[in-house]
Amino acid sequence: MTTKTAKLTVETEQEDIPLQPTSFDIWEQKYCLRKGDGTAVDTDIDATFSRVAKALAEVEGNPKDRKKWEQKFAWALKNGAIPAGRILSNAGASAYKSDTSTINCTVSGTVKDSMSGILEKNYEAGLTLKAGCGIGYEFSSLRPKGAHVSGAGAKTSGPLSFMDIFDKTCFTVSSAGGRRGAQMATFDVQHPDVLEFIKAKREDGVLRQFNLSLLISEEFIQAVLHDAPWQLVFPIKKDSEEHGTIDLLDAEKVMWREWPSEDGYISNLEGKVACKIYKTVPARRIWDTIMSSTYDFAEPGFILIDKVNEMNNNWFCESIRATNPCGEQPLPPYGSCLLGSVNLTKFVENAFTPKARFNWKQYNEVVDVFTRMLDNVVEQNGLPLPQQREEITRKRRHGMGFLGLGSTLAMLRMSYGSEESVEFTERVAKELAVSGWKAGLALAKEKGPAPIMLEEFVVTRSMIAKRPEMAEDGIKEGDKVPGRTLHKYSRYMQRIAKEAPELVEQIAEHGARFTHHSSIAPTGTISLSMANNASNGIEPSFAHHYFRNVIREGKKSKEKVDVYSYELLAYRALVNDKAMPFGEEEGTVLPEYFTTTDDVSPEQHVDIQAAAQKWVDSSISKTINVATDIDYESFKDIYLYAYRKGLKGCTTFRFNPEVFQGVLVRESDIANTTYKFTLEDGTVVEAQGDEEIMYDGEMHTAANLYDALKEGYYGKL
Repeated sequence: MTTKTAKLTVETEQEDIPLQPTSFDIWEQKYCLRKGDGTAVDTDIDATFSRVAKALAEVEGNPKDRKKWEQKFAWALKNGAIPAGRILSNAGASAYKSDTSTINCTVSGTVKDSMSGILEKNYEAGLTLKAGCGIGYEFSSLRPKGAHVSGAGAKTSGPLSFMDIFDKTCFTVSSAGGRRGAQMATFDVQHPDVLEFIKAKREDGVLRQFNLSLLISEEFIQAVLHDAPWQLVFPIKKDSEEHGTIDLLDAEKVMWREWPSEDGYISNLEGKVACKIYKTVPARRIWDTIMSSTYDFAEPGFILIDKVNEMNNNWFCESIRATNPCGEQPLPPYGSCLLGSVNLTKFVENAFTPKARFNWKQYNEVVDVFTRMLDNVVEQNGLPLPQQREEITRKRRHGMGFLGLGSTLAMLRMSYGSEESVEFTERVAKELAVSGWKAGLALAKEKGPAPIMLEEFVVTRSMIAKRPEMAEDGIKEGDKVPGRTLHKYSRYMQRIAKEAPELVEQIAEHGARFTHHSSIAPTGTISLSMANNASNGIEPSFAHHYFRNVIREGKKSKEKVDVYSYELLAYRALVNDKAMPFGEEEGTVLPEYFTTTDDVSPEQHVDIQAAAQKWVDSSISKTINVATDIDYESFKDIYLYAYRKGLKGCTTFRFNPEVFQGVLVRESDIANTTYKFTLEDGTVVEAQGDEEIMYDGEMHTAANLYDALKEGYYGKL
């Protein structure tokens, strides 16, 4: 049994806005540090902030500096800096849970195409999930279904069957800190089993511990646009039977292409790999299958992998093929990244008035201090695998982003998706980027740059081909060049150089403390808890009053909880305490700039993401929420629009009650849906989604009980 002890207010410049009960409950469940007997160590939310500030300041070199930075970190935390959940939960908690990590994001090492390789990565995944980290994998490294297995006298069951092993491991391993495991599976659009991957989650209960995303190449997009055929291929191994029977020069049977990993494949002097052509299909057939699947099942997402690698700051030494579970961190094998978000609502002055403004000076000050705070997390990473620890300490990647954009726009009297909101979004991202790299340079001068910045790399012909401007600067094939110099040739850093040329030149001379600085995460739980339900990440508010489905320890299905948007609570506190969503009576109507996802077109969603992506060096987790009744013709070109706007990837969500329940649920969607299902005792239940049903000694909403039984997680949360 727990006792509520936290203060139910958060500090704002205008007035204290009461913290809604659901926000408090989530803090208490997720981030309040407890002893083994359940006794709270953190007496309130301020105590959580104090614990985190003290723990991260311990990295500093002497007692005086530790005290100084503890105070500065505490100031930043109370003024909008919100570390990611693993940091909030686990920093300074080693006395109570020593085997947990402060890192949210990891990517698996390459899954080798052998039984031992697959099981080795599954074992590593179990350790990673146990430490509280999410993990991503590329599974198109595994040969297609029906391919011959040398030495076994059999044919393989294909990547999808092996993904099921990882799915079961994730479901079984309850992640530390009350956090269930999260996984991402990526898959090459040229793999012979690509259509099976696209359709994988159409069956109830299949791969439910995974998000799925396709690795989409520029070549494939062009094939779609020109209605061209598309060859599905997989590499030929040197020790395979095919090596001796197939003509490697026969263009109808073999394609030579770049392949991201070496696993005993046949390659030529240019580094290209011989791939057997399994079949040829119209590119648009694959594309139409992708779009119909995302329309009905909200997956797969898509990752424009060529754009990811083109813009990667470590373009000279990495080939990225996978991301963390929500997609905001494209990472190399064993890559890890810590996260944090700045709550933009903290910097709005005179909210909802004609004098409303954003305090850019204080925003930049918080970004500066927060950058040091996140950098200190590297020394306290707690990652379970030596390869992960080596990767994060060598490159010191971190991803700072922001949350509360939708709420902040409302407080500034802007509609989400409007031209002025797009301009504001771009400035928010640009200021964060420039301030962050200034802090990264200063930290490098004080503490030393990331080790990779000091390493020397031999310039290859491929590197010159990708960056011909290097040759113009006198760099030639065979030269040894330090990482800090090659870093400035990243397409992203070249964009920063247009805004701050001296800064980039100094980084090339001295190095930076990290190779990557920014990333915008979905921030669902920290927005709801630590930010009083300010809008998630870069999103508009889902609604101003809605239900959220949460996992509650001990409950057999998800629990429906009532939540209000931060901007609605603030408006009621500061302007009109009678205002309400869909208010029709005089004195209850909200202003038009109170935008929700229902008010935003798919194109406006993409425009906002594109404005931020220009200045974010990793990626952005964003969901294009569309109306349940949107017609397919209006929906099907969303991904092509995202491609044209220069995004690295995106996902969509359309509420489809026959398939699944989302985390966020509109009251009207649930109330207007009738669920019919049969219980174990043969009882047939037919009820509206929001009706309460007593079953197995607990009350459940019909929608959540239906989902738990259908997906097979009832009683297993």
